[in-house]
Amino acid sequence: MPTLHATDKALEALTADAIIVGIGKGKTRPLMTPGAQALDVLLGGKLPDALKVLSASGAEGEVTRIATLGAGPFAVVAAVGLGAPSDDGTYSAESIRRAAGSAVRALNGRRAVLNALAHSGDFDRIRAAGEGALLGSYRYLTYKSEDQPARKAPPQRVTLLVPDAKDAAVKAELRRIEAVANAVTLTRDLVNAPPNDLYPAEFARRAEEAGKAVGLKIDVLNEKALARGRYGGVLAVGSGSDRKPRLVRMHYTPAGRAVCKIALVGKGITFDSGGISIKPAAKMDEMKSDMAGAAAMVATACLVAELGLPVELIATIPMAENLPSGTAYRPADVLTFRNGKTAEITNTDAEGRVVLADAIARACEDGPDWLIETSTLTGAARVALGARTAGVMGSDDLRGRVIAASERSGESMWAMPLPPELRRGLDSSVADLINANTDRLGGMLVGGHFLSEFVTEGTEWAHIDIAGPGFNSGSAWGYNPKGGTGVPIRTLLTLIEDLAAHTAD
Repeated sequence: MPTLHATDKALEALTADAIIVGIGKGKTRPLMTPGAQALDVLLGGKLPDALKVLSASGAEGEVTRIATLGAGPFAVVAAVGLGAPSDDGTYSAESIRRAAGSAVRALNGRRAVLNALAHSGDFDRIRAAGEGALLGSYRYLTYKSEDQPARKAPPQRVTLLVPDAKDAAVKAELRRIEAVANAVTLTRDLVNAPPNDLYPAEFARRAEEAGKAVGLKIDVLNEKALARGRYGGVLAVGSGSDRKPRLVRMHYTPAGRAVCKIALVGKGITFDSGGISIKPAAKMDEMKSDMAGAAAMVATACLVAELGLPVELIATIPMAENLPSGTAYRPADVLTFRNGKTAEITNTDAEGRVVLADAIARACEDGPDWLIETSTLTGAARVALGARTAGVMGSDDLRGRVIAASERSGESMWAMPLPPELRRGLDSSVADLINANTDRLGGMLVGGHFLSEFVTEGTEWAHIDIAGPGFNSGSAWGYNPKGGTGVPIRTLLTLIEDLAAHTAD
């Protein structure tokens, strides 16, 4: 990942291997943003003509590279499209974030890059320009046998053009941007790791290592501790694998007074074959990503500690591998969870909610003010919302706060209901409930209903289904690479900051 810097010097006083400027999509020609206008002055008014010759349109994500041939202090100009402006002529922070990611990915081999996308912009746009550049530079190269050639390497240094580089608030913003990028990188690395190397015990070890590095208290429960703790769901899902399940508890307490207590829960299925209810072979290789929720919660707990937020935070993260074998749990089994509730198993491929039931019950024992859970829970979420939007369920107030935080952070989410008539589909004749309804209608919402059964009455809670945006199966776009994306870390951080401020007031 590049190092991030800021400068308020005039363009003519700066040098770099490349400069990124934004252009908007106009009706007949690209629209110049303040950064592009400043560069155009430096280049003697030649930039619009160069863009016209190269058929640049300003469409979102379009990157037009121009060699300056010595006409300025930057060898290459990357003019990146921001799309059409809003009615007031501005561009959203998310369009800037995506543009920064697209531009950085197009500047392989350029060591030092000046980013003018936030030129004369506010803090939201500075944050977006910085986050997009760092996140867009991500590469997962752990298993490449040869070193990456320099011409394919992402930039090593990104400098943001800001109004006042010496401003303490700007310096604090840069620290936040880098902390967020590190957390997203940790999540992406965990999600992209192959399941033969990232099994429950190893996932727990890496979570413990990351947590201890930032001063978190870590408790790892192995299969014996899980049995003593009555974690029937986690044990059942992990029973088909030789690599036994784990449950990790990560506890952060601030140096000063905590204004509230927040519980995080994330689904950590390191590989999901479906178990006895085995999945079709197509795309089963992507089921290494079924721990994206857990990875995000590990990274978020570390991020909150690194930033020193004034909250007490406890992450409860179940980890298991769902495989078929002679010891695997079966359809028709009845499980008893930590809180004493029972469930008849109708589908072993609905295993995420089974491990989360135990984790949510345990998290509620801590008496949190707010409980936030995220998981790649249902394929139905992808059917309903596509591959880039998460569904959010839970208490009305907290659900609304999650949606508001997602809008500010640039991660697409949509509020979903929990219609009471769908709960009846979880009734069982032999246990308290079944784990999956055979009726596919409202599958995402039924999953939310199951989880709600394990939330203590009166606890504000939210469930974020990231089955779509947690893993990018297609080509890289914006600042999102192929593979793990790091959703919903930016939303979680914004939400936790907001909850802390709200409670303090």
